[in-house]
Amino acid sequence: MSSYSRDADEAGEMDIDYIRALESRVRELEIEREKLIMRIRYYRAEIEKLLSTPLIEAVVVKLLDDNRAIVKSTTGPNLIVNISSNVSREKLRPGQHVALNQRGSTIVAVLPEYEDPYVSSMEVIEKPNVSFNDIGGLHEQILELKEVVELPLKNPDLFREIGIEPPKGVLLYGPPGCGKTLLAKAVAHEAGATFISIVGSELVQKFIGEGARIVREVFSLARRKAPSIVFIDEIDSIAARRLDIGTSGEREVQRTLMQLLAELDGFRPLDRVKVIAATNRVDILDPAILRPGRFDRLIEVPLPDLRGRYEIFKVHTRKMKISSEVDLMELARMTEGASGAEIKAIVTEAGYYAIRDNRREVVMDDFLKAVRKVMGKREVRGLGNIYKRQDYSMYILQ
Repeated sequence: MSSYSRDADEAGEMDIDYIRALESRVRELEIEREKLIMRIRYYRAEIEKLLSTPLIEAVVVKLLDDNRAIVKSTTGPNLIVNISSNVSREKLRPGQHVALNQRGSTIVAVLPEYEDPYVSSMEVIEKPNVSFNDIGGLHEQILELKEVVELPLKNPDLFREIGIEPPKGVLLYGPPGCGKTLLAKAVAHEAGATFISIVGSELVQKFIGEGARIVREVFSLARRKAPSIVFIDEIDSIAARRLDIGTSGEREVQRTLMQLLAELDGFRPLDRVKVIAATNRVDILDPAILRPGRFDRLIEVPLPDLRGRYEIFKVHTRKMKISSEVDLMELARMTEGASGAEIKAIVTEAGYYAIRDNRREVVMDDFLKAVRKVMGKREVRGLGNIYKRQDYSMYILQ
């Protein structure tokens, strides 16, 4: 083969390699172009979202025949609006949240169901780590709670078979520090139900109707999460006896109370929802909330007796290093009239005396000094034995 033909072959091979390299580069550039086009589309869509006019939230009140609906707008009065062809009429029903266009003349989207974040935050996701074994005394109260709350939630078929409706609500009343909230935590732990905790003062809102709305949504959440327990602590803050005269703020509290009464004994059944309330001022509660059908069981949580105080001492000292000379029964005798919270304070104070003396064991003398200190402060606070003398039954029978 001549040198000319060899040069021609080599040149042809170089041209083919060059063309293949160019084709490969073109494919790479096309892929990069597609990626850039996708990024342009994304940013264009984001710019359109930023420049688009906001929609108006509304609630459907009633559907009309001529492809229109009556809605309650968040910006003003009720409106008669059109239904967009993109919105399925089957998805619309009274109470459904929808989105209106900027002019508020047409329903353009159906909004998903959502819960008020304020109400959702009331649900206790992690159950309290407190059981009935952690409660000293109160055996009768624990038995009643098991019968009224735990048993209907765990075995509702038993009540259907017998043909009776279990109680809807339980009111725990008694002096402060005697274990009302502790009982509610134990029920939440033992029943295995959704636990929704509210403080009564949280239902008192600034704007008219907000408190009643929150009550309504709390019970709506409880029905969706059933079996569930709604615990209302310090219920006297919203359920005080109603008066003929009062300020606008008091009237708003009364509206919240009336919504609570309607939820407890209204047209909508509570099903597998139980309500537990706690108060230390049963004397000021409105009679309407105490009647059967709302709070069917009124459970008094009194100051612990001798046996109860001994058991409370055992509960709070079971993890302590105490000397063999410590006589818990004698301490129970010395603390007549003390509440469970005060007994816990005595145990904690005794531990502090041991720490101050650089000891790793709590002796009887530490407990004696703690009893004198805590019980002395009790007298200074003016508690004395007033709760021992108070008779709650006279208020319940009114």
